[in-house]
Amino acid sequence: MGLLSLLFKNPTAFFLLVPVLLYSVIAHEVAHGWIASLFGDNTAKYSGRLSFNPASHIDPMGMLALFLIGFGWAKPVPVDYRKLSNSRRAIIAVSLAGCITNILIATIALFLLQFDAFRSNRIFVQVLSIAAQINIILGAFNLIPIPPLDGSRVLMEFLPFNAKIKLARLEPYGFFIIIIL
Repeated sequence: MGLLSLLFKNPTAFFLLVPVLLYSVIAHEVAHGWIASLFGDNTAKYSGRLSFNPASHIDPMGMLALFLIGFGWAKPVPVDYRKLSNSRRAIIAVSLAGCITNILIATIALFLLQFDAFRSNRIFVQVLSIAAQINIILGAFNLIPIPPLDGSRVLMEFLPFNAKIKLARLEPYGFFIIIIL
């Protein structure tokens, strides 16, 4: 079920869900670029991708897929892995940055739900609950070790060279594999 059908079934949920989902994905991508810059690669910075402006991150096909089938994507933040200092640790840190950001957002949302000031307001409960759910799903989903997901880059850093090359060759087919699964 896509987001478009939610608009007609439950408009309130739709208008709560869209900004939370959008900024959760943006935070995920910005985290990749920010950590890459800490390790010496400023590609994302120089291409204007360390911004929280949605226009910098929206992939038209990914957005269309999200609204129609409920599964979508943003433009990945560019990272030049050759520019990263301490390459292996940097690649792992950059790869995990988005997932850790999503888990951190979920943790903050769940933490805020522990306070009466937030728990007593139905809108806050809905927004924070949706934020926690979306971010747990985004963080966990991106850890799947299928290219181009973040988990595949982490796995590649622990594989022998030949296995790393074989896994990297799956990247052009990764989205099809994910959709099939």
